[in-house]
This record gives sequence, C-alpha cells and structure tokens, in this order.
Amino acid sequence: MATIVRTESEAGGLAPFAGGHAARGWRDQPVMLRLLSVVLFAAIWEIAGRIPVSFAFPTFFDTMVAFFGLLADGSMAKAYLSTLQPLVLGVVLSAFLGVGLGTLCGLWRTGEWLLIPMFIVLQAAPVAAFIPMVTFIYGIGMTAKTLAVMILALPVIVLNTYKAVRNVNESLLVMCRSFLGTRWQTVAKIILPDASPVIFAGLRLGVAAGFVGVVLAELLITPTGIGDLITFHRSRADYAEMYATIGSIIALSTLTLVFLQWVEVRVFRPEKRGA
Repeated sequence: MATIVRTESEAGGLAPFAGGHAARGWRDQPVMLRLLSVVLFAAIWEIAGRIPVSFAFPTFFDTMVAFFGLLADGSMAKAYLSTLQPLVLGVVLSAFLGVGLGTLCGLWRTGEWLLIPMFIVLQAAPVAAFIPMVTFIYGIGMTAKTLAVMILALPVIVLNTYKAVRNVNESLLVMCRSFLGTRWQTVAKIILPDASPVIFAGLRLGVAAGFVGVVLAELLITPTGIGDLITFHRSRADYAEMYATIGSIIALSTLTLVFLQWVEVRVFRPEKRGA
C-alpha cells in the first residue's frame, strides 16, 4: 500500500510564517520607518500649532509656506552664502589641525601631556563664554566667526584622532616591527590606515560641532547670515519665518551628517554596509 507523504509546505504549515514575514516586511525597511517618523513629527507639530501650545508656535503648514517664501525671495540663499563661509573655513582648518595634532599626541607622549588636557577643557567648557572674548580680540568679522567654529570643532577632532592613534591594533604594530618596518612606515602604512575609521568619525562629529559654532557666532557676535534671519523675524514676530530658518539649518546639518556617515560606512567600515 502506497504511503502518501505531505510536505509541510503542502499541508499549509509554512503559510502563517510566510504571511507573518510579509506583514513584517515594511517594518524591516529603515527608509520606510524614517519616512514614517518624519510624517509623525510633522503631524504632531501641526496639531501642536493648531491647539496652539503658544502664540509664538506656528503650524507645520505655515512654517513650510514661510520656508518656500524665503527661498522664493532669495533671502535664505543670501543668508546661507554668508553663513557657509566661516563654517567651511573653520571646519577645513579644524580638520587639518585636528588630525595633525591628534596624531602627534597619539605618537608623542610629551605632546599628549602638553596638549590633550587643554582640548579636554575646551570640549567641556561652555563655548558661549568664549565668544565675547573672541569678539573683543578679533572684532566682528570673518576671523571671529571662523574661530568660534574652530573652538567647537577642533577639540572633538583632536581627541578622536588621539584615541584612534593610541588604540591601534597591537598585533599590526608587532607585525610591522617583525618585518623591520621603519617608524615612518609604521605610521603611514599601519597606524593611520587602522585609525582612519575613528578619525573620520571624529571629523563627522567636528562638522556637527561646527554647525553649532557658526549659529552661535552669528547670534552672539554679529547678526549676519542665518543668525540675521532668525533675529530679524523674531524682532518682527514673524514666527513662521523664524521657525523655517531654524528648521532649515537643522535640516542642512542633518543631511550633511547623514552623507558623511554614508561615506564613512562605504569607505572605512564596509562590514557595516548591510546593517
């Protein structure tokens, strides 16, 4: 007598699992979840603006209308043209100085004792307290704003680079010494390549700090660029335009950091591409 064997799939045993997997599919998509979080944030903002929680809190719709109005009349583009100059200059100078000083401190014990405590203090200190001093010494021009950016960005880059160099894989250093590698070869071919992911992460954090620095500079030193737009519309009680300006600098910094994180994963951390 022939025996009929039914597989689990034929018996319908896998049907609930497949259905459950399909139901969970959208939740496993990070892009969909991020878009959902943006929609949820906009909805909460709109509801809070319509209650309203404050007369100075506009709705999300009014803020977006104001944002496109600022784009249309060219005032936002003009403001960013002024804001990005000290930001880019300060971040670039901080990157070169920070990586150089951090590498020096990581390789040279005396440099560590001389410089690292100073950068730890700078990172922990309230930066707004330094800006009046910078203004008193350098005035209200580009130099003062660039220094404000560097005061925030440089310590982050230096300390991350220092930690990266000091925590290089010891087995790689032993291997280089066993092959009679010179000091320069050890630094150029072992230490810097192995430390590059953490160094780049420090640069990314330095850019984030630079955005904070340039906004503080334009609000506390002299109202120009984005700081001027915020101050001007606040003085006129144009709260939708003020929130649109604040939201634009937050969005720009977020997009910049997301792009840098993408570069970091693609170039320096390929093992995390699928994460």
